[in-house]
Amino acid sequence: MPKHVTDLMNIEGQLSTSELEVRDAVADFVDRRVRPNIGTWFDEAVLPTELLPEMAELGLFGMHLQGYGCAGKSATEYGIAMQEMEAGDSGLRTVVSVQGSLAMSAIYKNGSEEQKQTWLPRMAAGEVIGCFGLTEPTAGSDPSTMATRAVWRDGAWVLSGAKRWIGLASIAQVAIIWAQVSHDDARAAGALDESTVKEGVTETVRGFIVPTDSTGFTATPITQKLSMRASLQCDIELTDVELGPESLLTENPGLRGPFGCLNEARYGIAWGAMGAARDSVEAAIDYAGQRLQFDKPLSGYQLTQKKLADMTVELNKGQLLALQLGRAKDAGTLENHMISVAKLANCRAAIEICREARTIFGGNGITTDYSPLRHANNLESVRTYEGTDEVHTLILGHQLTGVPAFR
Repeated sequence: MPKHVTDLMNIEGQLSTSELEVRDAVADFVDRRVRPNIGTWFDEAVLPTELLPEMAELGLFGMHLQGYGCAGKSATEYGIAMQEMEAGDSGLRTVVSVQGSLAMSAIYKNGSEEQKQTWLPRMAAGEVIGCFGLTEPTAGSDPSTMATRAVWRDGAWVLSGAKRWIGLASIAQVAIIWAQVSHDDARAAGALDESTVKEGVTETVRGFIVPTDSTGFTATPITQKLSMRASLQCDIELTDVELGPESLLTENPGLRGPFGCLNEARYGIAWGAMGAARDSVEAAIDYAGQRLQFDKPLSGYQLTQKKLADMTVELNKGQLLALQLGRAKDAGTLENHMISVAKLANCRAAIEICREARTIFGGNGITTDYSPLRHANNLESVRTYEGTDEVHTLILGHQLTGVPAFR
């Protein structure tokens, strides 16, 4: 029998021995270290940084990257790990995503060999925590309008601007900051590939590796959140931050650099959201079996069973979608629009599942003693970041019609 009562389709039977080992190792970590404390951390708005070394020891940081001290796991194994992490809490899954899918992937995909050797082994080991600065106060879904700029001045890059909703920024030792760079400045720095310059285009988005102890770098945690409370998101201010030429990420100028990282994060979200949904359904099943009303358990009522059945059907559909996505990624057949299908569908489904699960708990469901409403609140953020529903809908509309309708 499958490990989870919600696995009506025996999805577990499609997993390999190594995939099951990853699942069980991360699930054990969540059971031991997250579930006993997550209600308090969420209530007190605390990111439990003491867990970060243990996450690194599990090989979670950059686990799907090859070499440089990374675990080198498959895409499917990484997705399974994200499902188990988010069954604990979305905020803690986000830690893994920010570190590995965003900050480390930015260096892995866009950096020089020297940059990779310098940073990735220490980040995989958890000795260096990273963050990823793309979103700005006025540039969320449209990063092409970012106002942060880097100019070449007296043999150095000088960055100025602001970023918002940047995970882990106030505890990170290194930040990947994306900024507009004029072709003239890039040319002066010897960092412009003239073959990539398009007629009429005068600037390009470029990535920079920024030590967070640099003069002029300030990260401030965002407080009074109603979602992702056991997590850490920040505002970043960049005031004439001076960097050496080695700070510039050498490969993939333009938005394809950060978008490649965003797709890694979106992939993990498609799996993670189903972890929050599964935990909510299974918590509701357990509660319904124990809670007596009118002299019998809630689970004995038809209305309750309908809720549980409907939620579990949607859960299994989302899990199968995530598994198909992982298999395609491992096979090298994944196309970007597939990630949008799964991110859009699974976040949307997960929120509805968690909200419906909450109703089975009655008034008790609004406390941190039970997980569904915490998961639902967290998923409001997960649904928004790495592309809103609207953005992924337009990506799919473009795929279906061939007509871009973003503007």
